[in-house]
Amino acid sequence: MTLQQAGASDFVKHVDLDVPGGNNQKVLMHSCCAPCAGELMEQMLANGIDMTIFFYNPNIHPLKEYNIRKEENIRYAEKLGIDFIDADYDVQEWFARAKGMEREPERGVRCTMCFDMRFARTALYAYEHGFPVITSSLGISRWKNMEQINDCGLRMAEPYEGVEYWTYNWRKDGGGARMYEIAKREEFYAQQYCGCIYSLRDTNEWREFKGREKIAIGETWYEEKIL
Repeated sequence: MTLQQAGASDFVKHVDLDVPGGNNQKVLMHSCCAPCAGELMEQMLANGIDMTIFFYNPNIHPLKEYNIRKEENIRYAEKLGIDFIDADYDVQEWFARAKGMEREPERGVRCTMCFDMRFARTALYAYEHGFPVITSSLGISRWKNMEQINDCGLRMAEPYEGVEYWTYNWRKDGGGARMYEIAKREEFYAQQYCGCIYSLRDTNEWREFKGREKIAIGETWYEEKIL
């Protein structure tokens, strides 16, 4: 969907994007959540790029959290007129792959497995449906290792002829700050942990150590004070 089709003429083009192969290439964007995806969505539309959102995140736990994050992403996609692909929530496969990695730290091998799983499905869908370029909102978060994410994306796209992973740094030129500005403006749900059951556990353990309350699923939004 292009900027003109979406009717989003009020968007400001903050960066000049160069899609691999040219800006006429269709882009399949793996989205992890609305707050991270908002900046990518707006800037791709502002650059006239034909994009589609691919939501495949079997790591997100519990189901209530998954559904909130997905619905928030759908809400903004519909507002902008962007096509949204709702992929499977094969959480049991994710848990099978994570077996033995339950105590691995954030940015460790469990996260690599998780990125690989999500990007492999994204690349396969792109190959089967004529998208020459894939990218992801995961790298915009300051909590993520961009090199790790890009490595996973490149490796998972490589087996599919005609599919390329776009390694753009969405944090630069103010992208990381605009991500939060958009989240506040759109009053997105503000998740308090990365997504998986182990990041929820680790975050709650840290909160307990600091004498803070455990995470309450579905209760914090960007128009409120984030605890």
